[in-house]
Amino acid sequence: MDSGEREIPVEQAWLIAANVVRWRRYGEGGQELRPGTKSYRGGSKVYVIQSYAGTGHEQLTTIGRGRHTGTYITIDMSTRNLHTFRAVPVHSPTVLRLCEEADVGGCWTNREDAEELAARLGPLAAEYRTTNWATPHPTPCRCQECLTLSRG
Repeated sequence: MDSGEREIPVEQAWLIAANVVRWRRYGEGGQELRPGTKSYRGGSKVYVIQSYAGTGHEQLTTIGRGRHTGTYITIDMSTRNLHTFRAVPVHSPTVLRLCEEADVGGCWTNREDAEELAARLGPLAAEYRTTNWATPHPTPCRCQECLTLSRG
């Protein structure tokens, strides 16, 4: 670094990180399985942006690396397609910029608020996954619930 350049301090904000389900139920009665989602690969880490609209949380605004381009994208997606919600400090300038540019809210300024919502979103996502399909799981099934049950 030259003496003429100044180092830009890295900002920090709190976001909720989650992972995209590896397999999701799809199609007639949920009997087909698809890897990940149309926009994200299964297992991808995404960041959930704070949303002020509504309290149902069926849809969340996320920032993550897109399936096809590998660049960061901001999209709304179903909560049922996410799991393992946790509060994390974010230092990435790109993620922080996209968070500020989003019209839905922004980043959390303290850890406690992010942790509180992350704790609520985990059970909500599991509930949305089970209530979305009224039919039994296909055999064999690799959806998030079945994968979780086979590990325990």
